[in-house]
Amino acid sequence: MNKTKAPQISTLEAVIVLLVVLGIMSAGVIGWGLSPQVPVLLAMGVVTAWAMLRGFPWSAVNAGIKEGIDKGIVPIFIFILIGAMISTWIAAGTIPTLMVIGFKIINIQWFLPSVFIVCTLVGAAVGSAFTVTSTVGIAFFGMGVTMNLNPALVAGAIISGGIFGDKLSPLSETNNLASAVVDTDLFTHIKHILWSTLPAGLISLGLFAMLGHSSTETSLAKINQTVAVLNGHFSISALALLPIVLVFVCAGFKMPAIPTMLLNIFISAGLILFEQPELSLAKLTAIINTGFVSKTGNTSVDTLLSRGGIVSMMSMVALIVVTLSLGGLLVKFGLINQIMTPVAKHLNSDGKLVLAGVLTCIGVNVFVGEQFLSIILPGRAFRQAFNDGGLSGNALGRVLEDGGTVINYLVPWGIGGVFLTTTLGVPTVLYLPFVFFSLLCPVISVISGFTGVGMAHLNQRTAVKTKHVTATEV
Repeated sequence: MNKTKAPQISTLEAVIVLLVVLGIMSAGVIGWGLSPQVPVLLAMGVVTAWAMLRGFPWSAVNAGIKEGIDKGIVPIFIFILIGAMISTWIAAGTIPTLMVIGFKIINIQWFLPSVFIVCTLVGAAVGSAFTVTSTVGIAFFGMGVTMNLNPALVAGAIISGGIFGDKLSPLSETNNLASAVVDTDLFTHIKHILWSTLPAGLISLGLFAMLGHSSTETSLAKINQTVAVLNGHFSISALALLPIVLVFVCAGFKMPAIPTMLLNIFISAGLILFEQPELSLAKLTAIINTGFVSKTGNTSVDTLLSRGGIVSMMSMVALIVVTLSLGGLLVKFGLINQIMTPVAKHLNSDGKLVLAGVLTCIGVNVFVGEQFLSIILPGRAFRQAFNDGGLSGNALGRVLEDGGTVINYLVPWGIGGVFLTTTLGVPTVLYLPFVFFSLLCPVISVISGFTGVGMAHLNQRTAVKTKHVTATEV
């Protein structure tokens, strides 16, 4: 019987193990500038060794890894498809066409706020910050680099707009997940998170307007040169925009991400063969598999547009596997829960509940690096505490979004952070200070908790916060 009983872990022990894990990952990724896969794998090895020393059976280690990875099968496949979509969009002329059109219609003097607004609109339509960044985001990034703007600042505008749009969209996976975790209606959930989403978005727009005002004279010559190179080496046409139109059509019909991307890759491949009938099937599959290689002779353009392919996402896939494995172990051994649950039981005000919830979501992002778990784990741990405190599920849902969803993109070893770095080529620690939307959301959420502005409470009869009533209900 003793073999089946899990060892008891103290809160102090859980804190120590998690701090060791954080130390390994932060020292490796931030301190030494290593790719995150190895530090995360090392942290996973340390946790496994600790678990074996504490008497956990190897079957528990296996189960933790399997349960963790199981949550990432669909995201892994989506990232593989994104890699293929990026390369086919470049080869078909879609991204180069977006760049050429963008230079003509976007106000160069107000480039950053323009990019932020467009990415917000696209994000709201497709419901995915990942899709925004890996499609129109690449085009805008190329434009910004051409204009000699700070690449990290341009990345910040793209990412902020994509996340802002994602939070406004009913198609967003995280919106749907958060509303399901707190058991509330999706549109009610979206309506409630506007209390933090809209202020964060408007402030971000103002900041990008302040930082992004530039003179057209300093950039016009290079812009014209880039446009000439794109026109000379890519198929710049309205037909090349068919793949992005298809994305919006599929979003309108609420088609899931995987069939949308598969259809898009197929259409893009057809466009490539239509525009380049001499291209062999072997070369087309090479573009899809290993990525597109630009050979215009212009170093800047070639650097920007030589990317994509299934192979380019294998590093991302490896990170997802090891990160989810680490997260699965931390959950299986009760390390995360051992810290979250006691904290949730000793909070006696709206402000303290919101602050603790936001910090916990951020903590899960930092320790586990997985966006969905940063919603699920704190959602489970704080649900009863929010209910006992008289706060509705909508209040908790907003906390999960403001501390969980938007922060994952800022963690260097997080799935979102590594994806954006891989896609745009800007290290997470460099673009982090400019992703104003993600930085503002948790701050506004905490302020809301302490001021009561925009907080959703249960009805008056159940909104009793005294310890006596809480104890009676329990």
